[in-house]
Amino acid sequence: MSDQPDIAFLGTGLMGHGMVRRLLSGGLSVRVWNRTAAKAAPLAEDGAVVAGSPVEAVTGAGVVITMLSDADAVFAAMSDSGALAAMAPNAIWAQMSTIGLAGTARMAEAAAAAGVQFVDAPVLGTRQPAEEGKLKVLVAGPLELRQQCEPIFAQLGTVYCWLEQPGRATALKLVCNSWILSITAATATSIRLSQSLGVEPDLFLNAIAGSLSDSQYLHAKAAMMLAGDYPASFAVSGAAKDAGLIVEAGREAGFDPQLIEVVRQQMQRTAELGHADEDMAAIYFGTGG
Repeated sequence: MSDQPDIAFLGTGLMGHGMVRRLLSGGLSVRVWNRTAAKAAPLAEDGAVVAGSPVEAVTGAGVVITMLSDADAVFAAMSDSGALAAMAPNAIWAQMSTIGLAGTARMAEAAAAAGVQFVDAPVLGTRQPAEEGKLKVLVAGPLELRQQCEPIFAQLGTVYCWLEQPGRATALKLVCNSWILSITAATATSIRLSQSLGVEPDLFLNAIAGSLSDSQYLHAKAAMMLAGDYPASFAVSGAAKDAGLIVEAGREAGFDPQLIEVVRQQMQRTAELGHADEDMAAIYFGTGG
């Protein structure tokens, strides 16, 4: 494998780890960096080159992917570290973290100031789809970058759309996440209500099974709540962060998403109760006061 990798991947946490393995399985050359080095180290066994710094990771890469926790983490890795300035001429920065509209605008501005081509490319999906290459990639950026980026994104899943204005893909991601967060909270509410009223939760789940209101997601999250086991596909801490981004974006646009603000508060309460690193189905603990 070349010591001048085609792809630099910054952020090898819950999502990033599986995404890197998918890229490597497709025969792509990847250099990885993570703030907590121990999370990146196991990827060396799969063929990744583990870098000691963001600058080392991006040097020589044609495409740099960021998959980090929030906008501040992305900015620190790319701008504060000097990585943007170290990127090769004509290299592309594909920002795939969920960082909200203000965060995306901040990154696009930093990229433009550094003369770096920028693509807004958040994903729909959690840990298992990332590992299986079944993510839905939402993309917004210059159309002339599509030919170079799409073969890489195709290793991760399906490119659902390619919009031209950076920020539009992130807006779509926030809308999708508002739905996912809402039905997770609704599942917890219905399970808690059934238990409070002395109704077996299975009676509720079976009553709506096969109806228009049924969903596989409902049953998957309900099963976790009833088992009391929450292996993280998408952690409570991330869900609380995303809910805050949705509320911020909605209010900035003149719409107050009150339901998502309630979900944000429930996720925050769940985190404060010690479940921050568990799957967001643990909102069960933060529902109902």
